[in-house]
Amino acid sequence: MISRARRRVTLGVVAGALGVAAVTGVTVTAATSGSASAAEPTVALAAVAVKKNDLVDNPSLDIDAALKAAEATIKAAEKGGHRVTVVILDRSGNVQVQLKGDGAGPQTAESAKRKAFTAVSFGQATSALAGRVDGQGATLRDIPGTLFLAGGVPVTVGGQAIGAIGVGGAPSGDLDEQYANAGAATLR
Repeated sequence: MISRARRRVTLGVVAGALGVAAVTGVTVTAATSGSASAAEPTVALAAVAVKKNDLVDNPSLDIDAALKAAEATIKAAEKGGHRVTVVILDRSGNVQVQLKGDGAGPQTAESAKRKAFTAVSFGQATSALAGRVDGQGATLRDIPGTLFLAGGVPVTVGGQAIGAIGVGGAPSGDLDEQYANAGAATLR
């Protein structure tokens, strides 16, 4: 016998699939499991052909390039005597690489991620954006996940941000940004 909660979840999945089917024309079928009394519907979704002109090209760094940039960033910081974390994000703000240098503080990972997120979101270095968040009322600072301290730089192709490098942990944002730029330099 199916529990009430499981039945609601199952029916919710089927209802959702039927909604998708109605919008996309995807076929939805019901099947029964081994026992007639415990019949549970299953959803089989057919492949949907998408026209090429309905796609968007979203370039991003491959993992080797992202890792190379992250390693160069850590090395530059170590050479400067600083313990940092570097985070490289893709265009969607997803982490591609995160490297925490030996002895980097626990706050450095979140700081680096938020700086990279800010840089990729606005397509500018966080140091350039810092002056735009002062003032009364709502500002860019109110956007969740952002951090308007120097140390985040975008990675661009043809003027479009395809990712970003964020660094946290040096004694100043200017140093964080210097190290992020050292990593970005390996991508040129």
